Amino acid sequence: MKASTLQTQCRYFELIPFFVCLMILGSITLSFDAQALPAFARQTGQNCVSCHAGGQFPELTPYGRIFKMTGYTIGERTLPFSAMGVINAASVADRSKSDLPADDFQKNGNPVFSSASLFIAGKVTDNIGLFSQITYDHYAGQHADGSFYGHSSADNIDLRYADRFVNERSDLIVGVSVNNNPSVSDPWNTAAAWMQYVPAASLTSHQFTDANTPYPGNSTGGNIAGISGYAYWNALVYAELGTYQTAKGLFRPMSAGMPAAETTKLKGRNNPYWRLALTHEWGPHNVMVGVSGNYAHIYDDPADTTNPNSVHRVKTTGVDGQYQFLLDPHTVTAQIAYTRQRTNYSANEIAANAGVGSPFGFFAADGITSLPDANSADTTNTFRTKLSYVYQAKYGGSAAYFNLSGTTNTANQSSGYDNTATIIVDPGTSRVNSNFSGNPAMRGMTYELFYTPIQYVRLGGQYTAYSKFNGASSNYDGLGRNAKDNNTLFLYVWAAY
Repeated sequence: MKASTLQTQCRYFELIPFFVCLMILGSITLSFDAQALPAFARQTGQNCVSCHAGGQFPELTPYGRIFKMTGYTIGERTLPFSAMGVINAASVADRSKSDLPADDFQKNGNPVFSSASLFIAGKVTDNIGLFSQITYDHYAGQHADGSFYGHSSADNIDLRYADRFVNERSDLIVGVSVNNNPSVSDPWNTAAAWMQYVPAASLTSHQFTDANTPYPGNSTGGNIAGISGYAYWNALVYAELGTYQTAKGLFRPMSAGMPAAETTKLKGRNNPYWRLALTHEWGPHNVMVGVSGNYAHIYDDPADTTNPNSVHRVKTTGVDGQYQFLLDPHTVTAQIAYTRQRTNYSANEIAANAGVGSPFGFFAADGITSLPDANSADTTNTFRTKLSYVYQAKYGGSAAYFNLSGTTNTANQSSGYDNTATIIVDPGTSRVNSNFSGNPAMRGMTYELFYTPIQYVRLGGQYTAYSKFNGASSNYDGLGRNAKDNNTLFLYVWAAY
């Protein structure tokens, strides 16, 4: 056996105690009945399987999508609180090619309490409902002495007004959503806000887990504020149109807990989001194909919104599709999503990089020739597909493929040749994260197995394998680190109550 292979396997053996903890927890939870239900289950009186495919939150069934589109108002008003917590551990394949392993792989292989969420959600009136999530990140930051501290902030917020009009010829749902993340209102899990679902800790040891691989997404992310109107006609056509702005004033709760200087700042209110999908159900099958997009004007520096020349413009367009087969005891879900994102940088950024070659001062291999100037615009393409299977709403697995490609830009290059033709890493970047090519390309697979002993606890494991990272399959940092060195085993316990 090669030494490198033995070394990798020994690192994975560090997680054996965590496997044991998972098995013990699973055997304990099997002896308890679920006496209290999360907010929506209490409200509807339904089992989790009714709303979630194979019981795997947050992926929705057709009934779950109707529940969401009708404004979370089906059922009776009940106590509108639920909670969620995650314990996980991650182990990276190769920690030898690092200048500071303790910084690059914090708590590698150790079980950690990752995060917790409080949900305030449910029926307000017959036409108004709420889904809101406040998340505590146990490893949000570090003090000067290296110790970690936690922090809470608003996560996903979706306040709705909805109504449904049914007669012998038509079934029409219409609604309005006030939310803080374009696509958080979407009822399909191929939407940007929902395709990634297993939380990982904010630790560098977790930076290569599936949660941090490329996902199709909008440029703004969360912590902004918007309003959108939507309609769903005859279980056939879904359409949504909205616009977004900075979360300030009356909308400040949309980014509650985040310092104003760290929130996304948008210029004006003309930052539209759109969504169109066609759906069809027959027997145990349902399918959706759709398109979506948004256009955002984003300030370079969230602390300074006074300079109109510091605004970059991002246009995102995407296509996606989903197929489900739901027939007890089997659940099959296939998902596919692709987004293309075009970023036009601000006038200030273009001017600052003009005529300077690499912004980090790198040279060509001769140590003399300057590199090209940074681009004035970049395009990235993100493709992701996933196939999952669940048996008896207890045992499941999935395989996902991801591929990110894009334009090469010297502004992305964080390692390169200095003026002595020596390869160096920018002091502000870890070698493990550095990029020698200036290209963002990333490609790989994630394999997952999970077990749900009771409907509110999931035990799972993921293995993410990279065939390309930061633009290269091998030597992506210029100093010998390869994409496969970032392969990561990730184990988790995920509970909601």
